[in-house]
Amino acid sequence: MDHINTSQEQGSSLYRAYQIFSARQQYYLDRITPYTAGRWVAWGILVAMFFLRMVFLQGWYIVTYALAIYLLNQFIMFLTPKIDPAMQDYEEDGLSLPTRASEEFRPFMRQLPELKFWYSTLKALLFATFCTFFDAFNIPVFWPVLVLYFFLLFGVTMKKQIKHMIKYKYLPFSHGKTRYSGNSEAKISAK
Repeated sequence: MDHINTSQEQGSSLYRAYQIFSARQQYYLDRITPYTAGRWVAWGILVAMFFLRMVFLQGWYIVTYALAIYLLNQFIMFLTPKIDPAMQDYEEDGLSLPTRASEEFRPFMRQLPELKFWYSTLKALLFATFCTFFDAFNIPVFWPVLVLYFFLLFGVTMKKQIKHMIKYKYLPFSHGKTRYSGNSEAKISAK
């Protein structure tokens, strides 16, 4: 009987520790959310440090390749709309991107929001860096083949994504989009 109570206490204490950790993690994520540029600059510095580590250590190419494939996958999810226009041909639930000027404007909703994109790639980068401290992950491989294969995969994937963007006329970035200022009707009627 004591064994059951002890295991329940240990389980509940582990659960409480997990809840405390999750709450603190969410607190810090909420605090850094408004600082988009700072988050990405810090992320870029960590990526540069990771690749410098790979250059100086001359190894862990499989870890680097796996990280690059994961980052590519996350980037594609970041570029993809939450509601895929290609699937709208099959499902008519009213949630689609506007395709004509007469349709109502709907903001671009990503499949993977920016903060989650940043956070998931940061975790992957830290995990890959952690893996480089263990020789078990330093598998000998001819790295130029991995680099060539990654660039081939990147080219094919991005070509497909860009064709999808052109076909369904969406732009996942706000740079280059038309910006409207507040009360344009009042300006016209004032003349």
